[in-house]
Amino acid sequence: MSNNEPKLSWTSHPLKDYPLTSIVLIIFILIISASLWQIAVVSWEMPLFFYLGMVIFVFSLITYFIPTSYEFYEDKIVIYYFFIRMERVYSDFGCFYTDKKGVMLSTFKAPRRLDAFRGQSIRFSRTRSEKDELLKLLKEKIGNQV
Repeated sequence: MSNNEPKLSWTSHPLKDYPLTSIVLIIFILIISASLWQIAVVSWEMPLFFYLGMVIFVFSLITYFIPTSYEFYEDKIVIYYFFIRMERVYSDFGCFYTDKKGVMLSTFKAPRRLDAFRGQSIRFSRTRSEKDELLKLLKEKIGNQV
């Protein structure tokens, strides 16, 4: 297999894949928005705080709203978040473990609380058709499954 062709690839889009969760999330965002409007604009008369707070809040959830594409090559992982491209080599990771929605690649030899910041979360598609092949590939490349 050529180095230019991914061994495994798929796209995950939680907004479309989980419609009930998406509806609950949007309702939650609207409630937070109304509360922040009441505090920042009505009480404090500082609309800048409302807009700044909403931008920060929605931006922290952006990976839920945009499709994420994963490509696993012989020597690296390439992840596309809309217009952002991230590339990581397998040697960056010390172990991996599965969670409810995917796989966490940890930079440590055992799971740590810092994994959310230093590691890489890989989300399965709705069908999870790539799960077995992905775990086999990660076992071969990283080796340490916890």
